[in-house]
Amino acid sequence: MPPHETTRRRAIAREFGKRALDVAISVLAIVLLAPVLMMVSIAIRLDSPGPAVFRQRRIGRDEKPFNCFKFRTLRHNAHDSIHREAIRRLWAKEPLSDDPDAPYKLTDDSRITRVGRRLRRTSLDELPQLVNVLRGEMSIVGPRPAIPYELEYFRDWHHKRHVVRPGMTGIWQVRGRGRLGPDVMLEMDVEYAMNWTLWIDLKLIALTFPAVLRRRGAR
Repeated sequence: MPPHETTRRRAIAREFGKRALDVAISVLAIVLLAPVLMMVSIAIRLDSPGPAVFRQRRIGRDEKPFNCFKFRTLRHNAHDSIHREAIRRLWAKEPLSDDPDAPYKLTDDSRITRVGRRLRRTSLDELPQLVNVLRGEMSIVGPRPAIPYELEYFRDWHHKRHVVRPGMTGIWQVRGRGRLGPDVMLEMDVEYAMNWTLWIDLKLIALTFPAVLRRRGAR
């Protein structure tokens, strides 16, 4: 068998394995976490007016946009101007917080609701993305899905992160989160996209749980 054919088959098998892992984990998680999903939804609705889940346009694999699901942590219909300004400041290398554990995390955001702040600290606001994983728009592990206006700051090589599906967790989520600047995070994303394996995915999934429990960089 020609070497290129062997390489192609290995790539197909690797992709199949990743997709099978995504489906298995997302289905199991949705079933097991159904009571949690329901309680969070109720808490959000009781805390502030508006839907429990909101959709946000994000950039997926091959830079195709998709609707990303999240539990709502902001006031309903909150404007994105604060976040846009935060992105500009990040790329200007200006810290967003005095918190040494999260200098590059926007911690003083008046749009965030009381329940929303707790959801962000525990990463529970990301759970609806299990539906995105099941639909094939995201993976359990991969670069975080970018908001379209964030691409304005990308260098050419940063776009290599989009050769894989975006993920719910990834390298920088377990290595630093809000303690890392955007250039370092994107470098990690590209590193992952160019070198991922199922073994790396399994290790990152295992490391995600202690990272979430420590809450460092997730204020």
